[in-house]
Amino acid sequence: MFRAEAKGRALVLDNAGVVAGNEVFKDRETGSRWQQSSLEAISGPLQGARLQLYPFLLTNWEEWRRLHPDTLVLKPLPGYADRIAEKNKMIREGLSGLGAAPNDVTYHDDRLKPKTMVLGLDVDGASKAFPLDALRRARVVNDVLGGKPVVVVHQPKSDTTTAFVARAKDRTLSFEAANAEASTLVDRESGSRWDAYGACTSGPLKGSTLEALVLEPEYWFAWSEFHRSTAIYAPPQ
Repeated sequence: MFRAEAKGRALVLDNAGVVAGNEVFKDRETGSRWQQSSLEAISGPLQGARLQLYPFLLTNWEEWRRLHPDTLVLKPLPGYADRIAEKNKMIREGLSGLGAAPNDVTYHDDRLKPKTMVLGLDVDGASKAFPLDALRRARVVNDVLGGKPVVVVHQPKSDTTTAFVARAKDRTLSFEAANAEASTLVDRESGSRWDAYGACTSGPLKGSTLEALVLEPEYWFAWSEFHRSTAIYAPPQ
């Protein structure tokens, strides 16, 4: 998800096909074409401009409704509602990690299988891929990226992943799950308790909020092509 705005102009974008396994969009205002993974205009009057990632949350309906009881729901386009079951099946198969990269993909990084689902994180120019299966097992990952302490939290029940700068009130923090679902965390430094969305609910740091980071869900073949120096999270041995 990104802000549909570039160089002070609001944009309306339409799907313009797929190149090397990556979605391409065309804006109606200038005819420029934009690449999904790089968020960059690859042709047209706005070539070289970049769109800004917009914070978003991938979760299930139950968790979203719990967080946002007054939420709106996007009405499917005419004819699309009948395809939702088919689309859900495609998503489940995609998350399995099976299959090869599209034939027109020219860059290959063999450190992971091409269709391994990763959650990519960029912090101050440094990037790291967190395989979804590894996060499901770890639940809470403390790390350093781009010189900043970060924490990545996965809630197994809703398959929700969030990430934050692990710092509050000028203190660097490390976290562990306080329950099986990792819906509550505790920091080792102050003993304060936090929810999985970065808010401190009790303890010395109560009222503090962690700075949220945007995770990008991608297949490995797509993430690695546009982040060629990326590191990969591996669980401690």
